[in-house]
Amino acid sequence: MGLPALEFSDCCLDSPQFRERLKSHEAELDKTNKFIKELIKDGKSLIAALKTLSSAKRKFADSLNDFKFQCIGDAETDDEICIAKSLQEFAAVLRNLEDERMRMIENAGEVLITPLEKFRKEQIGAAKEAKKKYDKETEKYCGILEKHLNLSSKKKESQLQEADIQVDQVRQHFYEVSLEYVFKVQEVQERKMFEFVEPLLAFLQGLFTFYHHGYELAKDFSDFKTELTISIQNTRNRFEGTRSEVESLMRKMKENPHEHKNISPYTMEGYLYVQEKRHFGTSWVKHYCTYQSDSKRITMVPFDQKSGGKGGEDEAIILKSCTRRKTDSIEKRFCFDVEAVDRPGVITMQALSEEDRRLWMEAMDGREPVYNSNKDNQSEGTAQLDNMGFSIVKKCIQAVETRGINEQGLYRIVGVNSRVQKLLSILMDPKTENEEEISSEWEIKTITSALKTYLRMLPGPIMMYQFQRSFIKAAKLENQESRISEIHCLVHRLPEKNRQMLHLLMNHLANVAKNHEQNLMTVANLGVVFGPTLMRPQEETVAAIMDIKFQNIVVEILIENHEKIFNTVPDTPQSNCQLLLSRKRSADSKPPSCSERPLTLFPAGQPSEKQENRNSIINSSLESVISSNINSFLHSNSTPLSNRNSSDPDLEVIKPNRPNSLSSISRAWLVGRNLEWKNRINPRELCGISITVDINIYTTAEFYMVSMTTAY
Repeated sequence: MGLPALEFSDCCLDSPQFRERLKSHEAELDKTNKFIKELIKDGKSLIAALKTLSSAKRKFADSLNDFKFQCIGDAETDDEICIAKSLQEFAAVLRNLEDERMRMIENAGEVLITPLEKFRKEQIGAAKEAKKKYDKETEKYCGILEKHLNLSSKKKESQLQEADIQVDQVRQHFYEVSLEYVFKVQEVQERKMFEFVEPLLAFLQGLFTFYHHGYELAKDFSDFKTELTISIQNTRNRFEGTRSEVESLMRKMKENPHEHKNISPYTMEGYLYVQEKRHFGTSWVKHYCTYQSDSKRITMVPFDQKSGGKGGEDEAIILKSCTRRKTDSIEKRFCFDVEAVDRPGVITMQALSEEDRRLWMEAMDGREPVYNSNKDNQSEGTAQLDNMGFSIVKKCIQAVETRGINEQGLYRIVGVNSRVQKLLSILMDPKTENEEEISSEWEIKTITSALKTYLRMLPGPIMMYQFQRSFIKAAKLENQESRISEIHCLVHRLPEKNRQMLHLLMNHLANVAKNHEQNLMTVANLGVVFGPTLMRPQEETVAAIMDIKFQNIVVEILIENHEKIFNTVPDTPQSNCQLLLSRKRSADSKPPSCSERPLTLFPAGQPSEKQENRNSIINSSLESVISSNINSFLHSNSTPLSNRNSSDPDLEVIKPNRPNSLSSISRAWLVGRNLEWKNRINPRELCGISITVDINIYTTAEFYMVSMTTAY
């Protein structure tokens, strides 16, 4: 298991768990720093001591072999595995040359020692300086906070307001320093994957030129060297994209920290001071408290941020009531009383501010008004996967393939934003829909940027939110054939329009990659560009950003295997029965959001006379089939399908609570024994869709209700 991702949202809470995760990163940096210093020392010894070369080289090889990379995330890409394995490969090469002598290595200091020393001093050293600043600000913030909370409520209002302002300023500064430190720690962890290994690779490449006896060994190493160079370059490219995303998220957190709170299993959590009675009086002990409204369970962990350790045992109580403490009843500010079911007496707690107390009161059903800080940041785009959408994409692809297929940096170089928006407005204007191609006055970089922007404007990514984790899991499989097979199946579970658009794009990107010698856009480069465009998670977190590299791998597989994936059916398609069982959920599930709905509807023209005839035939056939199934169901004693559980969450279709919540649902009402269709299914909606009947009987005094859902 790799190092846990450090979420920026945790900087605000500054919980004990966050501190523990931060410690693991700091320990890894210390270990890396010590290892680099030892490696540099061994390298100098290797260069200076020809007589002891064999023993020094063995030690150097052993050091390389023993070191293991720790990557952020729960899985590694092929490139990262290759880079992590490279140290063991280097060690094997050095062991084969253990008994050989060699001349003094020229330029070894510049090739090996200088870059490692530079990385250690500039990167790891900067992280250490950031840690000192972070520890200093932690101590300063906690000190001022304690001083602030100890102010008597009987002081002048002006003094209290001035103290509040001072605490807010220090808290904001501490929060910014915390964000910057977390950003720097994760940046160094990512940088070491290429800035640390690349000098070693260059050192070995120079070393081979001085080995006459090692000529054959150098030839054998050539293939791995090529693979490693590509892996380093791919990792570097992905790092640039990941770093920009993480930096953007950090800026958002600085500007609007409350709008990017981390999703927590707790209703409320944070630090509270708890009044405890002692022999010599009362004292206020700082606790990290969590509260769950469902179970009404409050957990209190005594923890001091300055010492970084617990101050006692954890305690859990069940909430009975919560009452705001009046200002004139206690010397402390921001206090409230809690009564527990399983503990006698009243527990007095002090929040960090008036706002903090209000939030705790709301969470515990106090007297404060209900406060809802949730904010829907999802904005529905105007772009759609309709006829106009396909027309726009095809026009852009045609322009690129006819005029700019060999242009260097294709899709990587972005156009001027104002020009891109103007082109999009023209393309999305219904008046220009019938124009066959884009005018030659538009630059290729403007057209490619317009294409990517249009894809991002869709209400959801082409490869859909609900399949995001499944595609990522497929990319993490160890076997390449298994990855291709799983992605093949997932692509054919996409809605028809999404799959058609993806097919169109992959054919185009394959043509771009064929001309990579001219446009410098390899399959890996195209994966970096289109990974975040075609796939993106609903929640923006550091952990999700770290999965971008696997999104890129999915796009690479789609480009390299587009003919097989889109032109053939998967080997083991699921039957309708399997689909039905996997799509079931409990009847009390809440209605799905737009991005979770199983069927996307697109505008279609008025049906012709032939289509109306086909509608009549299909509807009558469906009615007879479903009627037969319902009769057999009513006379059987088998377990209702609704009681069966689904094994694959990605295939689940949420049954709506309201009959009209989805336009793709047709309903049949069974009154007595007569089956009457209320809404009939349009045959045009059946393209690429298998119909499964899900029957739930709702028995009342006068009728039965039968619901039917569609599953694609």
